Order: sequence, then structure tokens, then C-alpha cells
Amino acid sequence: MLSGLNSFTVFLCCCVGIFIGLCSYTFYYANGASYLSNDPKACVNCHIMREQYDGWQKASHHAVATCNDCHIPHELVPKYFTKLKNGFWHSKGFTLQDFDEPIRIQPENRIILQKNCLYCHGEFMSLIVTHPGNDRQILDCIHCHSNVGHGPAR
Repeated sequence: MLSGLNSFTVFLCCCVGIFIGLCSYTFYYANGASYLSNDPKACVNCHIMREQYDGWQKASHHAVATCNDCHIPHELVPKYFTKLKNGFWHSKGFTLQDFDEPIRIQPENRIILQKNCLYCHGEFMSLIVTHPGNDRQILDCIHCHSNVGHGPAR
């Protein structure tokens, strides 16, 4: 017969094993490894992003930028931290069906998008984007160019 401590240890190990098993299966079933790549097809693993992916294929940036080029920071640690965070919230929203429709970019991700617009187009935009001393007046690229990345709105 197992003592109380041993019973608890066995129970805890079983719970941890079940949790790891469920997480591993979910990662496998959701093609989790594909999200570590730069392949835009990863963005349509969950069908909520199909419209954005189809629009990107017809948009002006299709030949020069992938989803990650615009939506993810370019530095190594922030890149994977953002992928992890967005992946969690996208998975939660898709699983619980509590995402906004139509899907909308979150404020924090909008800042990343703006920084990445300037990463590629900063030299060209430097004359109109700067408002010294007042960050609130910096122009938001997607205010005027909302259809550049995903094509015309339907």
C-alpha cells in the first residue's frame, strides 16, 4: 500500500503527465511547429485568417513581405515572445469562439505594425511621420493604407 505522500506524488505525476500529453497533442493537432516558421500558410492554420491570407496574396506587398515582416518584431527575443503571446490569444479565441468578427488588430500589435512599416519605408516617410516632442501626432500608416497588406476590404 502507498503512503499518503507517495499517493500524492503519483497523483501529481499523473496530472502533470496528462497536462503535458494534452499540450503536446494540441501542439501537434494545431500544426504548432509551423508557427515558428516564416511561412504565411501558418497564418491560415485556423480558418479565421483565410480572408486576410487571400487578401495578402492579391495585395501590393505579397511579393516583398510575409505576415511576420509586418506583424512581428524583427529582433529575435521580441519576435518569439510576440509569436508566443499572439499564438496563445489566437488559440484561446479560436477554441472558445470569443474573438471579434471581423478579426481586428489589437493596439499593441498595431504599434508593431507601425514600427515595421517604418522599418522598410522609414527613410521615405521621415519627412511626414515626425512630430518632434509629440508622439501622439505621429501619423499611423494604416490609417490611410489599410488595404496595402491584405488587399482591398471586401
